[in-house]
Amino acid sequence: MKKDGKKTKSIPTNVEENYSMDSRLINGKNITNKWDYSHHVTAPISSSTTFRLDSVNRGAQGFMQFAHTKEFKHTDPIYIYDRLGEPNKDILEENLAYVEKGETAVSFSSGMGAISAVLGVLTKSGDEIITHRTLYGCTISLFNNWYPRYNIGIVPVDLTDPKTIKQVVTEKTRVIYFETPANPNLDLIDLKEISSIVKEINKNRNEDQKIVTIVDNTFATPFCQRPLEFGIDFVVHSLTKGIGGFGTDMGGVVIGPEKYRDILLLYRKDFGAVLNTKSAWAILTYGLPTVALRQRRQVETAQKVAEFLEKQPKVKFVNYPGLKSNKNQKIAKKQMRDFDGNFAPGSMIYFALKGDDPRRIGAKFMDWIADNAYTMTLAVSLGHTRTLIEHPASMTHSVVPPENLEKRGLDLGGVRLAVGLESAEDIIKDLKLALKNI
Repeated sequence: MKKDGKKTKSIPTNVEENYSMDSRLINGKNITNKWDYSHHVTAPISSSTTFRLDSVNRGAQGFMQFAHTKEFKHTDPIYIYDRLGEPNKDILEENLAYVEKGETAVSFSSGMGAISAVLGVLTKSGDEIITHRTLYGCTISLFNNWYPRYNIGIVPVDLTDPKTIKQVVTEKTRVIYFETPANPNLDLIDLKEISSIVKEINKNRNEDQKIVTIVDNTFATPFCQRPLEFGIDFVVHSLTKGIGGFGTDMGGVVIGPEKYRDILLLYRKDFGAVLNTKSAWAILTYGLPTVALRQRRQVETAQKVAEFLEKQPKVKFVNYPGLKSNKNQKIAKKQMRDFDGNFAPGSMIYFALKGDDPRRIGAKFMDWIADNAYTMTLAVSLGHTRTLIEHPASMTHSVVPPENLEKRGLDLGGVRLAVGLESAEDIIKDLKLALKNI
């Protein structure tokens, strides 16, 4: 095959049938009209915020093309300014959409940037959003601190019973938003059931009144779960976590229908939550290609750690989708599947310790780990190469008042454990010592 008189590598048109997702994550689309890098083994990094234009006419064409992807879908991009688009972000977005089985992806500077953007383009003053009661603390903060100013109503309910939607839905409802597994208690929500209920409601609605479903898939990563395959409309990720994988670069992404790409690009341009090019390159080069390798190890280790914790007399409960004792394991086995169809219950564990003062005993446990453990680090975030442990009620979910924790599905002394790449035996060794010293 030739392109501009040069030989380029030919790839089969039926890549999806011939090659595993592991290989596709590593090689990606090695022919793309986003940038000619067919002679590079690794995509080159772009470090320019602005791009030279050969003529005023080329500049005019570039501005005309921006956010008109339907009209210029097969046109080679004309890059003008980083905030509008640049090669590393565009290539990363192609591959993120591909791995989540979505039509399009738009990247942002953080997971919260992505969440704010997709909700920003889907809702307006007077609308309502139905959410699961348990959400990431910063998402709760967004809903509590800012959405009342915009007169957008938030209705938190227990979506582990999807039929709850029918009890609270109104003509104002525009979005169903949730995480599964939920942060931090690992509540599991039936994706297929939610999708079916919303589709039934939408049958009687005009196009501009239809309800849209959004799932934050950060905890699972596309390796463990792909919500769009179950009829969900949009997926969001904090790329900082499992997809990025190394704790070095922040990012977020919205993945969904092609028809929303233009307005998401406009939102990103105007509100400015643009993923920086060096982080896009790092996630494209290191994070995404290794996500399957890392997640397989983390899932295997998390299973062993969860089974160990469940047997400990000082542990009150362990919530992990891979445990037979998990009340929602049937749902987990239905929707948490890796690229090869194997059960993939994720790398997150939520547990609590016994005691009359759960906050004190949990703090003592984690303080001992902070001072003495080799394989665990007291820190927020997840999906890291290192195992991270934290106390949600005091840290990531401190926005929730103590008296409302139970209503939000949280335990006052709950511990969130994000399993890394260390040996399962070594993590268990440190956990044994920590339990012994409380």
